Amino acid sequence: MNRPISDPEIWLPGAEELPCSDDTPVDNETQNTLPNWLLAILEEVWQTRQDWFFGVDMGIYDREAQRRGIPIAVPDGFLSLGVPRHKREGKGRLSYVLQEENNQVPALTLEIVSKTYGQEYDQKLQDYAQLGVPHYLIYNPEYYQRDRHQPFGLYTLVNGRYQLTTQDPVWLPELDLGIGRVQGELGGIQREWLAWHDASGTPYPLPHQMIRQLQTELAQERQEKLQLMAEKLELMEKLRQLGIDPNDV
Repeated sequence: MNRPISDPEIWLPGAEELPCSDDTPVDNETQNTLPNWLLAILEEVWQTRQDWFFGVDMGIYDREAQRRGIPIAVPDGFLSLGVPRHKREGKGRLSYVLQEENNQVPALTLEIVSKTYGQEYDQKLQDYAQLGVPHYLIYNPEYYQRDRHQPFGLYTLVNGRYQLTTQDPVWLPELDLGIGRVQGELGGIQREWLAWHDASGTPYPLPHQMIRQLQTELAQERQEKLQLMAEKLELMEKLRQLGIDPNDV
């Protein structure tokens, strides 16, 4: 017997039809900029890989939430592995529906605590544990004393319960990435932010830092070539002074 279109098992909104976020305004600039920095770094570090996706302020849906049009979570950022980097031709995802991602739960979710407390240490902790997210990072650089927590805390799911580590940076072997806090100049001011790290604990630079580093390396290489050329010319001149043709050497 054919089911009517109104049957919820058939008539489900897709990722493009669902709200992409909860439309809750942020009161902290870092909530917008920091996840995008992390995404920009991954786009450089993993530019040849197509098996990952990093969402920024994007709704995560399961089937029941899909029916209701209400996301089960809207993290500030999340990283999923084993999913296509791009799903729509020339366009990005509008939301993350588990059933459309082979039920691939994000490997890491990120929440940045703001002035208005968003239940990062209680309700969201339960939500991500129930969802089965292996790693949940809470970054709280400004309000950790108010909340009586650490500014950097990574929760790892063990037997259905989260265990906290404040190791910074922390290496996540199943992601082949580390993450931790760094200090430096950004936007013309000295500040702190989060960065991905390699296995040795060295932070990956931001894209503009990569460009600056490459420019420095190219300038050094050019200087070394000029130095070698000058030394060669000096040697040739000394040979001539000794009556030796440099072309005969």
